[in-house]
Amino acid sequence: MGRDVVKATVLPEPELEFHAGTRHIDPRHGITDYGPADAASDSPRSIRVGIVGPPKSIEGVRRWLDSCRRPIAAKPSHLSNLFFAFPGFDLSAGYRSQLVFDSRLERPIRDRELTSLASLAPDVAVRQAVDLYLAELDLLNEEPACDVVLVARPDHLPEPVRAPGQHMTSTTPDFHALLKAAALRHSRPIQMIRRSTWDPSFRDPDEQARSRQDPATSAWNLHTALYYKAGGVPWRLPRAVEDLTACFVGVSFYRPPDAADVLQTSVAQVFNQRGDGMIVRGGPARVSREDRQPHLSDEDARQLLVDSLKRYRSEHRTMPARVVLHKSSSYTPQEVDGFRAAADELALDQIDLLWIGGAASPRLFRPGAHPPLRGTLLSVDEKNHSLYTRGSVPFYSTYPGMYVPVPLAVRIVESELSPDKLCEEVLALTKMNWNQTQLDTRMPITLETARRVGNILRCAPPT
Repeated sequence: MGRDVVKATVLPEPELEFHAGTRHIDPRHGITDYGPADAASDSPRSIRVGIVGPPKSIEGVRRWLDSCRRPIAAKPSHLSNLFFAFPGFDLSAGYRSQLVFDSRLERPIRDRELTSLASLAPDVAVRQAVDLYLAELDLLNEEPACDVVLVARPDHLPEPVRAPGQHMTSTTPDFHALLKAAALRHSRPIQMIRRSTWDPSFRDPDEQARSRQDPATSAWNLHTALYYKAGGVPWRLPRAVEDLTACFVGVSFYRPPDAADVLQTSVAQVFNQRGDGMIVRGGPARVSREDRQPHLSDEDARQLLVDSLKRYRSEHRTMPARVVLHKSSSYTPQEVDGFRAAADELALDQIDLLWIGGAASPRLFRPGAHPPLRGTLLSVDEKNHSLYTRGSVPFYSTYPGMYVPVPLAVRIVESELSPDKLCEEVLALTKMNWNQTQLDTRMPITLETARRVGNILRCAPPT
C-alpha cells in the first residue's frame, strides 16, 4: 500500500511593487527608497484631514502629526531592518504627500460630556459615546473639503475583553465596531487613533495590556492607513506577464445580534492585484450539525460570487480571468457546485477554491531558540498543507512576534495550480494589510478584512 510523503519547503518572501515597478520585500524600505506604487500617476499629493474628539486630543493629534512631517529616528537596536526610521510625511520624502488641516474640519466633543460617561454602566457608556461622536461625524460629512477623518478615541472607555487570539469574552460593546457601523452611511473613511499613539506618557488603567509601538513604527502604520484611505496605493502585488488577471475573494461569516445560533450571514471581501477592495454582503448561512461551521446553499454560494464579480466589474470596468476564493469554513459539495456555477455563468477561465482555517496540525520545530522560518510550508498530501505566515524572518534577523507562531491550515479544494504557487499567493496577501507595515501579518488580507468587516456589519442595522 502506497503512503503519502510529508514534504517541507520554505517559500521565498514575496516581493511588493513600488514606484515605477521597483520591488522590495519590506513595505517601509520600499516606500523610503522608491516611493508609493502610484507616485507617478494619481497619488494623493495633499490629504485633507478632519479630526473628531476631545479638544485636548485634537490639539495633541495635530501637534503629533505636525512632528511627523519630519523624519523620526528608528528605535535604537541592532535589528536595523526591523526597527526602521520613518522618513517623514512630506512632499519630498516617503509617500510624497502631505496632510492638510483646517479648523473647520475639527469637531470637538466637550470634556464634561465624556466625563459623565464614567458613572454609567459599561454598555450604556460605550453606546452614548458612539452617539456623541456620530453627531459630529454627521456634521463633518457635509464638509466638501475633507478626505479622511481621524477619530480620537475617548481616553477612558470600557473595552470588550478578549483572550489572546480569541473572540470577545465579555458583553461590553466594541466602540470601534459600533461607530464604524453607524458611520457606514458617510462618504468619508474614518481612522481611529488612541491617545497612546500620540502621547507616549499616557497610561490608561482600563486599557487591556498591549505592546506599545515605538514612535517610528506608530508613524509608519498610521500614515500608511491615511494614505490608503485617501485613495492612494502604497504598494501592490507584482504580476508576471504570463499570469492571468486575478481577483481574490475572501468569504467569512458573522452572526447578527438578533440571529439564532444556527444562522449567520456571509460577507465577501473582493480584491484586485492592486489591493483595491470592496465589500459584498451575502445571504444567510446555517451552522452544520456535522462540523459546527457555517455553510451556504448552492444557490446562495452562486449568488454571492456572482454579486462579488459584478461589483468587481462595476468598479474596474473589466472582469478577471481567474478568481481565487479563500473561505474561512470548509466547503460542502453544494457550495462547490454553487461557486462552479457562478464561474460558468460568468465565463471565468479559472477558479481556485481554498479553505484557510485557523491552527494547523502538525507543527514544526527548529533546533535552537528560533521558530520555523516565515514561509515554511509543510505538505501532508496534495490537498492538505500547513503554512507559516509568521515565523523567523531572515531579513529582520529575528522572529518579530510575541507568541509561538501557529501555522495556517490550507486545504486546496479545487485548483489547476501547484500547492506552492497557491501558498505563495496566500503569503503575499498577508502583506496587503494597510493598517500595519511589518511584513508578517498572520492572515491573508482576504479573510482578515472579511472578518473585520463582519465585526462591523454585525453592529449595523439590517438592510
